Amino acid sequence: MKKILILVMVLSLIFGTTLMGCQQDAPEQGGGGELSFGFEFEPMTIRFFAGGEAGDAFASIVYRGAMDAAEMLAPYGVTVEYVFSGWSTEQMVSQLREAIASGVDAICMMGHPGDDAILPLALEAREAGIIMMYQNVNVPEVRAQLGGGYVGVVDLGDQGRALARAAINEFTIQPGDRVLVFGGWGQPGRYLREEGSALEFEEAGFIVDRLEAPPEAAADPQLMLPVLSAQIASHPETVLVLFPGGQQLSVAGMYMDALGKAPGEIYMIGFDLNEGVLEAFENGYVQLTADQQPYLQGFLPILNAFLTFHFELGYLEIETGAGLVDVTNFGDVRELVEEGIR
Repeated sequence: MKKILILVMVLSLIFGTTLMGCQQDAPEQGGGGELSFGFEFEPMTIRFFAGGEAGDAFASIVYRGAMDAAEMLAPYGVTVEYVFSGWSTEQMVSQLREAIASGVDAICMMGHPGDDAILPLALEAREAGIIMMYQNVNVPEVRAQLGGGYVGVVDLGDQGRALARAAINEFTIQPGDRVLVFGGWGQPGRYLREEGSALEFEEAGFIVDRLEAPPEAAADPQLMLPVLSAQIASHPETVLVLFPGGQQLSVAGMYMDALGKAPGEIYMIGFDLNEGVLEAFENGYVQLTADQQPYLQGFLPILNAFLTFHFELGYLEIETGAGLVDVTNFGDVRELVEEGIR
């Protein structure tokens, strides 16, 4: 009974309300300021994959969410170990293999390597009794066979299509115009959003050029400048460029200056938010982005793993990517972006 009350109170702290109609007295405060319930949880170790590097614009928000969840759950015996992969799918697979071998209690894994690469390792994890959570990129076949929660955009292709539809509706572009879409072509799980956008543009009658954005460009967006410059030189009629992440979108001003273009002369759109993207909105270099709330992709997998480990609650599937941000509403999310929440 005491453990059930603790579950209710933990959820109440998270959602700011008393759940399930239960009422209880306020918990005592422990000497360190944490909540003290007179109940000791079994220690739990979680290996968490942040995706990129600690300082990259997207992974840093995921990391912030994970750290906040870890801090909240630390009084209940939770230890979180963080893994950074530079968005390399090969490195993620190697690190997943190491995580399983280490015997942790749960793994919160980025899904970028795809179903085929993850499935045999997820099977090993299940046989070892390790809870598996996934974030950012869905692995539907793995989850259908072996279970596991997911926090992120459930259908990345649909998100990409929604971004392209908004651009077609909002901008002064028309069928027959040429657009450039950067994406992780050939990298499992890395191009689904961008392919959705490309297909939406093509079906609306636009000419679409697809160019690869290598994983390294997430850490160093300047790597894409030579390719972008060559493409625009070959096709100066390009009216729109779509970037695969906030790391590149945040330096849209640098790209446009290097191309000798004024703000808005070529529409710049893409995915994700960060302070650099907000600055690019302010300066007229960016006109549209799709937000997937990476903070939740850090926070909620750890919470779900904790609840599954201690209370045998089911895996969650949380959609985080329903919103679009444009020139009319980017100011509404400024404070949260500056705090590293959006």
